Amino acid sequence: MRDKEAIKQEILDAYEFRHATKQFDPDKKVADDDFQFIMETGRLSPSSFGFEPWRFLVIEDARLREKIKNTAWGAYGKLPDASHFVVVLARTKLDTKYDSEYLRNHFQNTKNMPEDHMSKYLERIEQFQKEDFDLLDGERPLLDWAGKQTYIALGNMMTAAAQIGVDSCPIEGFDVDKMNALLKEEGLLEDGHFSISVMCAFGYHVNDPAPKTRRPFEDIVKFI
Repeated sequence: MRDKEAIKQEILDAYEFRHATKQFDPDKKVADDDFQFIMETGRLSPSSFGFEPWRFLVIEDARLREKIKNTAWGAYGKLPDASHFVVVLARTKLDTKYDSEYLRNHFQNTKNMPEDHMSKYLERIEQFQKEDFDLLDGERPLLDWAGKQTYIALGNMMTAAAQIGVDSCPIEGFDVDKMNALLKEEGLLEDGHFSISVMCAFGYHVNDPAPKTRRPFEDIVKFI
């Protein structure tokens, strides 16, 4: 069994290594098996109630990459040189409302829940959405809630990448309506079942990052 302290140090080293890479080396590509590993950590990520309310679009088509570059200002300087570029989608209210067809299918066929258990579970979700978090007033609250789940997967993918020496840069620099219009035009939002959440570029940096700075531990962590 590996030494726990050594594992902890490797993980902290990855967090020190990870930075929002501004310029990627166009001549260096992430190996297929390494990128598959990164995406698998996203797939295996936790989500509230186990919804898995996400989809990861790996943009390989040169034509679509060019369209995204010219639509999303945050991608303009990164997408052309990044080895891999991922658009993270969040499921909309059509799929995440307690009585949706997606949830029933998901719990039946993915989670293999018995019917009686699933019915009780969906009742608990209904209470959560109606009362605990007040998520059913309009379309946006449930979409924002699903977007929070996608960021769990995003963080895991970036950390996993850093642990194997792959750089990344999360990207929120885009007009949501314009990006959704582009993705809808490309037939990637499945008739309103998805909406863009965030994007991320992966590859290898050109310039060494500045030393990492963070607020002191004592200022961030409070033991009560």
